Amino acid sequence: MIILAATPIGNLGDASRRLIEVLENATIIAAEDTRTTQRLLQGLGIANRPRLIALHDHNEKAKAAELAEAAETEDLVVLSDAGMPTVSDPGYGLVAAAAERGVTVTVIPGPSAVVTALAVSGLPTDRFTFEGFLPRKPGERRSALNALATEPRTMVFFESPSRLAATLGGMATAFGASRRVAVCRELTKFYEEVRRGGAAELAAWAEQGVKGEIVVVVSGAEPRAVSPEDALAQVQALVASGVRLKEACSEVAAATGLGSRDLYQAALAAR
Repeated sequence: MIILAATPIGNLGDASRRLIEVLENATIIAAEDTRTTQRLLQGLGIANRPRLIALHDHNEKAKAAELAEAAETEDLVVLSDAGMPTVSDPGYGLVAAAAERGVTVTVIPGPSAVVTALAVSGLPTDRFTFEGFLPRKPGERRSALNALATEPRTMVFFESPSRLAATLGGMATAFGASRRVAVCRELTKFYEEVRRGGAAELAAWAEQGVKGEIVVVVSGAEPRAVSPEDALAQVQALVASGVRLKEACSEVAAATGLGSRDLYQAALAAR
């Protein structure tokens, strides 16, 4: 089988007993960076020396079928540099190839920078979306942020320290200067820090220079003021496109703040 194993995002004390046991008995590991994996094994005091195969963004497409085939006869442990493989890290292509071949895939749950930052952000956690890294080019980044300006769910991003100020500035422009943001830096590490404030305020702070691994959590957009008539029209348009009435009402209600049941009754009455 293929074993997707979550590894510590900073503090080695977060390694689970199950992770250590699997690494102690592993014969083959597909690692995002074999050097990082070697340091992990050493840091956890694991004497086992499994065969390490590099699996990263540049070779995953070519390696996926080969590794999925190997997992038919022996367990293959998959590690990213930190956190959960496949989440903004290599592994998705391998899992897809394994699914096609009918190879069993299981997970050793554990640390995740996405969920850790969300939990500590102080922003709504009931519904969220993970957006990964924004485009590097300013124009593409601006377009991506504009497309998310009305997203009602809390959003989680990864960002590099060198681009943080530009990203926060872009968020202030696209989302509004006062949109609530939490910048989570060096999570679980000695210099862990969480800065909370408006997008413009944090952009000015980041201009001074920031170091470390960064996760940015952004509050969702407030529901737009939409009249019941316009909301009903949105529901009807969704239904006409093939969406079930109940689902259409729930979607429009979430975006507008109107009651889903009221929209449902209005849609039935308008038929």
